[in-house]
Amino acid sequence: MTHQALDPAFASLVDLDTPCRQVGSGFTFTEGPIWHPRDHYLLFSDIPPSIRRRFDGKSCSEFLKPSNKGNGMTYDRELRLLVCEHATSSVARFTDGKREVIASHFEGKELNSPNDIAVASDGAVWFSDPTYGRMPVYGVERPCQLDFRGVYRVPPGGGALELVAEKSLFTQPNGLCFSPDEKRLYINDTEQANIRVFDVEGGRLSNMRVFASGIADDTQPGRRPDGMKCDALGNIWCTGPDGLWVYAPDGRLLGKVAVPEMVANLHWGGPGWHTLFITASTSLYALETKIEPHRESFMRGYI
Repeated sequence: MTHQALDPAFASLVDLDTPCRQVGSGFTFTEGPIWHPRDHYLLFSDIPPSIRRRFDGKSCSEFLKPSNKGNGMTYDRELRLLVCEHATSSVARFTDGKREVIASHFEGKELNSPNDIAVASDGAVWFSDPTYGRMPVYGVERPCQLDFRGVYRVPPGGGALELVAEKSLFTQPNGLCFSPDEKRLYINDTEQANIRVFDVEGGRLSNMRVFASGIADDTQPGRRPDGMKCDALGNIWCTGPDGLWVYAPDGRLLGKVAVPEMVANLHWGGPGWHTLFITASTSLYALETKIEPHRESFMRGYI
């Protein structure tokens, strides 16, 4: 499979003739990859069997079972692991193996099922809350307590959970990521097959506009926006039909990274942050890129 360049700038991001390589397989449905910047290993979620897996650069192993059907993951500045847990409808933080819930309810009701997550440089934790973790296989089937699907912020140091967008705006909010200067937040919606972008100031969102739409192919059910990341130049890498769709900061679709299986999420790691790890259905893939990621707070100071 070869990648598809739709703009000349795409060739400066990836080698068009270098395919993704499979570095692990035999899983059920992979998600949430995250690279440990100091100890140099990748964690990723295998949601249906409730297993957190580890890739050490050579092979994959079981890291934690059960994982409460964990999905999206990231680290904070102290390299504490943050996990969106489908089975508990919580965001949990792990410190030396000890689990602490930092978000589980809004207005006295259980969250739906936290899905994807990002930590801003000020320490605030932002996450999406669709309903996928209340469905069979990917979570624990049970009725929702909330009548909307939102996006939230946990203030720096903790505190009351903040709803950051209108309740009616999203159908199934999913991937989210900041621009390199953190002045913009991108949030995609799986069912609406689009990406919205907001201005960010003082922990608040404003000036919402649709950044990209039509990220879907009805001949390939389920292949719509899911995980999403930003690179060092501000390009947005979003899962979509046949792989990853890459957008310039001005919204131009630059090209598509071809992946053999349906893609759920992605994260950079490896030497110099040039290895893009891709969780795709039953496998873990890797692709060397010419571009580095936007350096989130937990990545800074590490090579």
